Parts: sequence; C-alpha cells; structure tokens
Amino acid sequence: MLAERRATQTRDRGLHCGLAAVVVALTVPLAGAQETSMGVAPVEVTATGLIRDRAEAPMAVTVVDEAALQDGRERLGLDEGLKRVPGVFFQNRYNFAQNLRISMRGFGARGAFGIRGIRLRVDGLPLTLPDGQSQIDTIDLESAQRVEVLRGPSSALYGNAAGGMLAVTTPDGRGSAPPRASVTGGSHGLRRVAASGGGTSGAWNGHVSAWHLDYDGYRDQSRTEKMMLNSKAGYQLGPGRRLETVFTAYDQPTGEDPGGLTRAQVRADRRQADPDAEALDTGQSVDQQRLGLIYSDTASLPGELELTTFYARRDFEQQLPFPGPSLIGYERDFYGTSAEYRDQARLAGLPVDWTLGTSFREQRDDRERFNVSGNGERGTKARDALEQATSSALYGQADLGLTDTVSMMVGGRYDHVRFQVDERGGGDGAFDDRSYDEFSASLGPTWSFHPRHQLYANVGTAFETPTFTELVDATANNNQPEAELKPQKAVNTEVGLKGVVSERLRYELAAYRVATEDEIVVNENDDGSATYRNAGETRRDGIELGAEAFATKNLTLTSAYTWSDFRFRDHPEGLSGNRLPGLPEHNLFLEAAWEQGPWMAAVETEAVSDVYVSDANEVAASGYGLVHLRGQYELSLGGSLLTLGAGIQNLFDRDYFSNIRVNASDDASTGAFYEPAPGRTIHASVSLTFQAP
Repeated sequence: MLAERRATQTRDRGLHCGLAAVVVALTVPLAGAQETSMGVAPVEVTATGLIRDRAEAPMAVTVVDEAALQDGRERLGLDEGLKRVPGVFFQNRYNFAQNLRISMRGFGARGAFGIRGIRLRVDGLPLTLPDGQSQIDTIDLESAQRVEVLRGPSSALYGNAAGGMLAVTTPDGRGSAPPRASVTGGSHGLRRVAASGGGTSGAWNGHVSAWHLDYDGYRDQSRTEKMMLNSKAGYQLGPGRRLETVFTAYDQPTGEDPGGLTRAQVRADRRQADPDAEALDTGQSVDQQRLGLIYSDTASLPGELELTTFYARRDFEQQLPFPGPSLIGYERDFYGTSAEYRDQARLAGLPVDWTLGTSFREQRDDRERFNVSGNGERGTKARDALEQATSSALYGQADLGLTDTVSMMVGGRYDHVRFQVDERGGGDGAFDDRSYDEFSASLGPTWSFHPRHQLYANVGTAFETPTFTELVDATANNNQPEAELKPQKAVNTEVGLKGVVSERLRYELAAYRVATEDEIVVNENDDGSATYRNAGETRRDGIELGAEAFATKNLTLTSAYTWSDFRFRDHPEGLSGNRLPGLPEHNLFLEAAWEQGPWMAAVETEAVSDVYVSDANEVAASGYGLVHLRGQYELSLGGSLLTLGAGIQNLFDRDYFSNIRVNASDDASTGAFYEPAPGRTIHASVSLTFQAP
C-alpha cells in the first residue's frame, strides 16, 4: 500500500511539473508579442449580480461563448464546452439515469446524482431547488449560446451554495435566428434530429428549439431517449419596458442505468452492466414542463427593476440497481417569485453601483417508494410522504468606486430555509419540521494597477443545507430521516489576477483557500442508494489558471489548469489529512482552434490525475489523458447555409472511468466504484440554415 501511494505521488509530481511546463511554454512567448489589430474585446457578465466587464469583477468568473459550446460538438453534455473553465470538474457523462455531475472547487462531487453546492440558472430562471439540489437534464444543449461560470461562494447572491453558479443563456430571436434543421449520428447508436428558428416582428420577438435524441450507449443497460422543446417569446411594452416568457418541455421516457462495476468486472468486460441493473431493468423516466415570466423596466424608476415568476412540474420514476426498497417516484411542483432592483448613486461623493433583491421558492415532492423483488416485481409500498421545502431571502450588493483605479464590492444575504415532511404511510420520522436561518457575506476589492490588468481579492462565507435525499436515509435507517445531519458552512479567501497582454493573450489566475465545517460527505453508496453524514472540517486549497491566446489571425490557443489540494482536517474515523475522494489534484485542458473562411478545426487535450474512490484513500482510480478532434465546414447553397460537422472523442482509444461512485463499499479493493467510459467514438452532423431571400 505504501509503495502504491509513493508511486501515485511520484506520478502526480511528474504530472504537476509537466503541466506547469506546458502552461509556461504556452504563455511566455505570447507575453512579449507585438501589438496587432486583433483587439481582445471586453466581455460583459451578469452572474456577478451587477452588469459589468468580466475584468472588473472581484471574483473568478469565466464566459464560454456559442462557438465553444456548439461548433463541431457531439452535444451530449454541457461538459463538452465547459472543460475550458479552470476549477470545474465533470463526471457521470455517459450515465443518463444519473446525469452529468459538476463540481466547482470540490463542491458538488458528493452527490450520487443531481448537483449539490452549485446554483444553476437558465435564461434568468432558477433550476436549483430550495433544498439545494439541481438537475441539469433540462438545459437545451442544441441552443445554448452562452454560459457564465462564477467560481467560489455564491451564497451572498444566490443562497445555499458554496461552490459557485452557472448561468446559461439561449437565443430569444432578437439576433440572427433563421430557421435551421439538423441531423446528427455517431458511435453507439447516437441519433438526433433538431430544428430551431426565431426572429422579430414589430414589438414581438421569439425563438423555438426542438430535438429528439436516441442513444444506445457504450455499456449494456445504458440506452436513453430524450425529447425537448425550448421556447422564448418577448414583447416590448414600451420604451424601457419588456415582458418575456420562457417555456420548456422535456420528456425522457427511457434513461437506463448500467450501475457501477468492481475492478474484477471491469477487467472481465468493460461494457457489461451490473447484474442487478440488468435483472431489475434499472433506470429513470422524466417528464417536466416549466413556464416563466420575466418583466424588466428601466423607464418607470431611476434604475432597473426586474420581476420574475415561474412554475415547474416534474414527474419522475427511478428503479435503483438493487432489490428491496429501490423503486422511487415523485411528482414535484417547484415555483417561486423574485424582485431585483439595480441603480447607481453617490456615497460620500463616491460612485456606487448597487442591487437589492428578494426571492421566494417552494418545492413540493409527493414521494413514494416501493419494495422490488430480485426478479423485478413491484411489491409493497415502503414509503409515502409529502416533502416540502421553502426558501425566502433578502440580498444586496454594492460596488463602491474608492478611486479611479480601486473599487470595493460588498454583498450580503439572509436566507430562511424550511423543510417539512409528512409521513403519510405511518412512518415515525425523526423530524417533521426543520428550519435554517443563515446569513452570508462577501467583501472584495479590485485594483486596476494597469489599464489592462486587474488584481482582486475577496473573502466570503457560504452555507449548504442537506437536500431531502440526504436528510431521508431510507436504506440505513428504515425509512427514518437522518436527524443529525447539519448544514455545512464555509469561509472562502481568494486572490486573483486577470488581464490582457499585448492584445494577444487574455488570462485569469486565482488562488484560494476554503475552510468548511460540518462537511457533508457520502457515508456509503450501496448500488446508488447513498447515505450521508457530517465529516467535521475540511480545507480546500487551489490554484486556477486560464488563458486564451490569439497566436495568429486564424489560430487561437486555449488552456485551463487547476491544482486542487482538498483534505479532511477533522474526520470522525481518524482520516484527518486524507484527500477528499472523487476529485483529482491536477486537471489540464488545452485546445488549438483554427478558423479560415468556411473551415474550422480544433484539437483538444485533457489530462486528469488519479482520484481516490473513498475517504480512506486506500485505492485510487488511475488518471487519464485524452485527445479529441472536432471541426466543421460551411457551404452556401442558393442563399442558405449548409454546415457539415464531425468529431472524434478519445482519439487514441484510452481506457478510463467517466465516473467514480464515491464510498461505494466498505471494502475499497472489491467495491463497485467504477463506471467505464467509451473508447474512441465518432460523430457527424449535417445542418441547413434557411436564409431569407
């Protein structure tokens, strides 16, 4: 065991040095490049609470544009375009019953499914529930045109999250959005048809995107079928006043779950499913609709007022890969309202940009659970409960201009989160009503010591409540809620540098430390039915480096490197000093993209170091290095535009794991921790955009 750890450490040191050399080799020659006409345009962000240039925000924030999200992509997961963001790590890409799992600065890695510790927003409306859990399956990958990634504590703005937030934007028809149809096919039975289009007519604007996906999957018992409609319509009520509606319908009748494998099973057949998964036909089905209204007004008041309201309905059923109380289902109502006002003022003669907001969210889960026999027959009802979570908040943020070059950001938020459980099946729950009152704050200066370079620092507090899934421990406690699980609280300290070098290189560098108390971790993950506990204190130290270099008029180089040292500081089982499982120490992304006329081609590489599979740090899943290719060609046809796209993932056919089921067993040598990823895969697409005559 000691020899294995030393070997791992040696590999990590070598990888660390190698990655540093690559980053230096990429950036140093460009630092002295001569000025050209290829100016780096300012990038405006809104996820930081105030609309401003990304360089002026005293926090780590990255914007990913439409070309990086769409051109030549397979579009099976949001990770395809977001791997270029430092500090973000993805797992579970190819399991469409558990869905993509995102972690930022180590927050969000614990969930067996869904996303924890990160707030998600699409077109100004929240995807994150009051209990802190998010599902990412209803994001329209076919029309996503922009993603803002805010890393670090977002509780001061958005509440109940310690890792950060994602804000996704889809078209609204006010730009160029002619009708478009496309067909995509690829390895392992990938088949997708899609259509979209939009435009403006007088005071009206709108956009519609619709698609159907069939995918057989790499492993047995991993097929999925999805359909989605995403639409937006807006009306200009008058000068400065606008109303927008967003409607999304999502249907996943089939989403099979192949389960995790042991090392021995992986060696025998990487493509096999867990035997119980096949016997029980494990997987999920989802049917969801969401309607939202957004009213913005810059004319009635001195500043800008924004009012939102939304309602979502989700019907869900899932068979977990084990007999017993393993068939779960719920009908969920999720709705809420919010109001936000932004304005400018002067304080003691100094300029202030400020925002003030309030929000209310409620989720109601009508939940059932059934016992299932070893041959898949449904038996008696194991649980019948109504779970209700509400959150209400008041928050504010201000940017104070202290001098021409120094500004100070101050933010604060108060959250009241309440959980209620009505065990209608006669269960004797350990709680029926639980409330949390939390205050979060952030403070950070930005110093523009050069017109093209900014130095910033910030300190912020964050909290993260347990989700209903984590509070109710059905397997270990005979359907009784886990009474002792407490919210985790974190303090984040960060310094960063961002700027532009000689109009040829945009860079961002951040170093941070996050100290967390009562960290919520996976206690045990038995065939996907996880239990949770508070592990005491953890500390996260990290460095994030991102760079985008315009080497020539046609060639762009992009890099993102993350070093993470996430460790238990106090663990109930004496594991203090161990690394948090499921997260790599080193993560590197490099891309070279070439564009000339109608042609686009890109080569991407990613390197991920080993990850431990359990808190004990006894066994590590091997790291991996992958190379991907993508490209497209555009051809004019009688005024319309034909686009041919293609790509190869995992060019050199490497074996690796797309997901680790953390703490899947007490025995780290035989546990079913591993979900193998596909080898080399290909895809191709054809799309036709109809231009107006």
